[in-house]
Amino acid sequence: MPRIYLDHAATTPPDPRVLEAMWPAYTSTWGNPSSIYLEGQEARRVLDEARKTCADLLGVSTREVLFTSGGTESDNAAIRGAAAAAKARGRGNHIITTQIEHHAVLHAVEQLEREGYRTTYLPVDGDGVVSLAALDEAVGPETTVVSIMTANNEVGTIQPIAEAVRVAKAKNAKVIFHTDAVQAAGAVDISPKATGVDLLSLAAHKLYGPKGVGLLYVRSRTPWQPLILGGSQEKERRAGTENVAGIAGLAEAMRLAWSEADERNAHSRALRNRLLYELPERIPDTVVTGPVDPDGRLPNNFSCCFRGVEGESVLLALDLADIAASSGSACTTGSLEPSHVLTAMGVDGDLAHASLRLTVGAGNSDDEMSRVLDVLPGIVERLRALAGGWQGEGG
Repeated sequence: MPRIYLDHAATTPPDPRVLEAMWPAYTSTWGNPSSIYLEGQEARRVLDEARKTCADLLGVSTREVLFTSGGTESDNAAIRGAAAAAKARGRGNHIITTQIEHHAVLHAVEQLEREGYRTTYLPVDGDGVVSLAALDEAVGPETTVVSIMTANNEVGTIQPIAEAVRVAKAKNAKVIFHTDAVQAAGAVDISPKATGVDLLSLAAHKLYGPKGVGLLYVRSRTPWQPLILGGSQEKERRAGTENVAGIAGLAEAMRLAWSEADERNAHSRALRNRLLYELPERIPDTVVTGPVDPDGRLPNNFSCCFRGVEGESVLLALDLADIAASSGSACTTGSLEPSHVLTAMGVDGDLAHASLRLTVGAGNSDDEMSRVLDVLPGIVERLRALAGGWQGEGG
């Protein structure tokens, strides 16, 4: 029986059309785009065309698009670059983020904290929505950078970014606002014109594109310093010979994601809703994590916790049943700590260790959802029996 892939939040399978767009950069336009001779100029043309495609889709200027190695670099470059530039201008050293950010943001902020910056980690409610009241209270004259993700990678919660930008800049007009839009791209409107952000991170491999390439939007005149130094590439904002093939793939992946957004999201939403509504009915003591309102979360994201089981055991059993999924627990990286996202949302540690994330994509089908809904209840029942028998909260 064919395997079912339900971890599109981790990465997506490359679209054949994206691979086709990348191939010429490996075979005919393989030159160094910084070179002045013909081979280099052909590569430069590919690079310039890709930048224009990405900029047009985001509704920004080409000079505001900076290519990177992916979401992690974009997040680090955005936060560290903006914080350093603002501090150099004497604007302060206070950084605000949320408790549920991707570790690419959290670890960057934690490092800045060790370097002497003052930091605030905003709380979220039980659905994972950031507190705008806490943001309003936290922003002050020394605040330089605010970083809030557009949508959460674990539970799919969509944040009110435009409102958060208005709140932050009403308190301090010089605040530099960054959003990690890696998970949200293609699912919601992430255009800086709609949200008002100054910095935005994006990665190709979440959009059926290649790994190892992403972009950082830097609004014109935003105080910002480069993270990687060396050559003069990317207008001296990101040194290193550009990954022309990967960038061509990013541009095509974005073009397809934007042009096919309605169809893709409708497809994902229909499949996800089956999991959201049917799985809790089939498995007793299932706790949905993230918004129960389907419009409050990414259209492809379903996440939950099963009382009385370990999430890792569920994942292993699913893998043996040829179903690829993910857990919100950090146990997969060798840590015994529960997911920081679920903890921030108020989920107790034992329950957080029993988490499951199923993220659907373009290649999934309704028949596959039926198979998951048939297989998963038996897995949970067996694991509960092995654990001594789960009798429910009242048992």
